[in-house]
Amino acid sequence: MLRRIFSSLFILFIVLALYQCGRRGTPTGGPKDVDPPQLERTEPENMTTNFKAQRIRLYFDEYIKLVDIQDQLIVSPPLQYTPEISPQGGTSKFVEIKIKDTLKPNTTYTFNFGQSIVDNNEGNPASFLTYVFSTGDYIDSLTVSGVVKDAFNKKADEFISVMLYEIDSSYTDSTLYQKPPNYITNTLDSTVIFTLRNLKEGRYAMFAVKDEAKNNIFDQNADKIAFIPDTISLPTDSTYLLTLFKEIPDYKISVPSFAAKNKIVFGYYGDGKHIEIEPLTRLPDTIRSTVRKERDQDTLNYWFTPFETDSIVFTVINEREKIIDTFTVKSRKVGLDSLRLKPTQQGSLNFYDPFNIEATTPIAAIDTSKFSLMNKDSVPVNFKIFLDSVENQVMVDFPRAPNEIYKMQILPDAITDFFSKTNDTLSYSLSTKSLADYGNLQLTLNGAITYPIIVQLTDEKGTTIRESFAAEPQEFAFDALEPGKYQIRVIFDTNANEKWDTGNYLKKIQPERVSYYPDVIDMRPNWEFPVTFTLIE
Repeated sequence: MLRRIFSSLFILFIVLALYQCGRRGTPTGGPKDVDPPQLERTEPENMTTNFKAQRIRLYFDEYIKLVDIQDQLIVSPPLQYTPEISPQGGTSKFVEIKIKDTLKPNTTYTFNFGQSIVDNNEGNPASFLTYVFSTGDYIDSLTVSGVVKDAFNKKADEFISVMLYEIDSSYTDSTLYQKPPNYITNTLDSTVIFTLRNLKEGRYAMFAVKDEAKNNIFDQNADKIAFIPDTISLPTDSTYLLTLFKEIPDYKISVPSFAAKNKIVFGYYGDGKHIEIEPLTRLPDTIRSTVRKERDQDTLNYWFTPFETDSIVFTVINEREKIIDTFTVKSRKVGLDSLRLKPTQQGSLNFYDPFNIEATTPIAAIDTSKFSLMNKDSVPVNFKIFLDSVENQVMVDFPRAPNEIYKMQILPDAITDFFSKTNDTLSYSLSTKSLADYGNLQLTLNGAITYPIIVQLTDEKGTTIRESFAAEPQEFAFDALEPGKYQIRVIFDTNANEKWDTGNYLKKIQPERVSYYPDVIDMRPNWEFPVTFTLIE
């Protein structure tokens, strides 16, 4: 009997246990971890003097991992060889750094990890953690701070390197192109403020570089640059503004190549206005050629009537730079470029944007009698046609009325290209909207203004939509704007050439000043939008 009771109790216990295991429930968990990993100790100790180690370890209170360490870690002064850092692709409770360089004597080194050290679970960063040591008897403690801005764009680039070069007997203006700086830091994410720490007393040159190759030197063809024209003397209480710009590169011609059976392309850096291209190879008398610039590219196209050849030898002369290059361009199997025409606007026609017809081969002539334009009532519309040889396009100018439909017809042989090829019949249908579908912006400028200026209306990405040049004070009206978001950019056109001019480091020329209206303008249909922009120095 007793055995039966114990057996029954045992079975009941098992059933209850299985029942509890089978019940569905939602685990409550705990609060989300928002705390960054904490540095507990280092080997050798942070701020060590007379440093002689080849290995550094940073120990944390939880498991960590490294994120984007190649871009985030900044070592100042830069090391010649990239240190070996772990963990890579895994987790650990410490970060290990193996130094491969022979360290400079009596030098303070700073390792700034940015936001590369994060906890393993939630990715909380140990922001801007630094490790500092000196190979001498003391830690340098001076600092210098400032701000980086872009010379032309409203928003500055991310990850800008800010550099200090000590001005000593070996320093020249070309040092920036050849060797890393004595001190370096960088801006992170959207932060434009920088601070260089643990500096020693002395005289320095200060630069900012958008270092595309991440090699801690300036490459004119790839990098943006900013420079302070005056010497920086430390210690200092001054705060510095670095204005970043892209230089016009020094002139250089690229190796040309056959892009089509009737076209050889000559790419170049710098100013291409004074380039002359001549074949040294004697070409057949029947061959005709012309040189045209590629639209919106630093490329010259050598167009020629095609013929069978293995190669052509060219001489390329830049009279201004007094540079002569010679190239042998070998033929290769490529197709033939032919005449194709494309309008700059299709369908909906904007009131103020030009209507042009762009060509893929050089336009040689136009026959205006073979163009016609009518409105929706089949009434002819007056228009003017111009050939723009520089942009290789036909420009069509005509008055535009609201709520109208225009039919443009271009008969065969209206446009003839360099190869005597002509167009087939072309027909374009273009329509305008009601003026109520657009908004109008009236702009008043005051404050610190030095004329002449260029006022540009741009989209949110900074692409110019409209612009107006002014040699003296005036009101600015931008009418019939498509609904959308706009920015206002004012360029102080110092040399009055009606375009923005960049800077040049070796010539000690800063870029022309640019100011942005602080707010984004949200233009809506049928709006009259008055704006007053007060500019300050």
